[in-house]
Amino acid sequence: MNTNDKQFMAQKIRAQYVEKEEGELDELRALDKSVKRPARIFAYTFGTIGALALGTGMSLAMKVIGDSMLAGVVIGCVGIAMVSTTYAIYNKILARRRQRNADKVLELSDKIINK
Repeated sequence: MNTNDKQFMAQKIRAQYVEKEEGELDELRALDKSVKRPARIFAYTFGTIGALALGTGMSLAMKVIGDSMLAGVVIGCVGIAMVSTTYAIYNKILARRRQRNADKVLELSDKIINK
């Protein structure tokens, strides 16, 4: 290993132990994540439950796990409705959260851009 490689490795290891200063860009990234996170959590959870309901309904309708075709069709239709509306609801949640936090994001981004 040559001296440059050793210095690079030493700097890389040292950077892990040095306290990092929170800058405006880090604050902007954190704010952006906090805006998007609840919408994503909702979409993943609601979409997964909808897909499970759709699969359960399909299994019931095909008489794989039970003998009730009517219940299977109803549960399957509920699952289809849930899966179909997930993206629209996600967009509404995201739009509301963006609107609520737009002033802070614009203020921080203006500070960063105009430096």
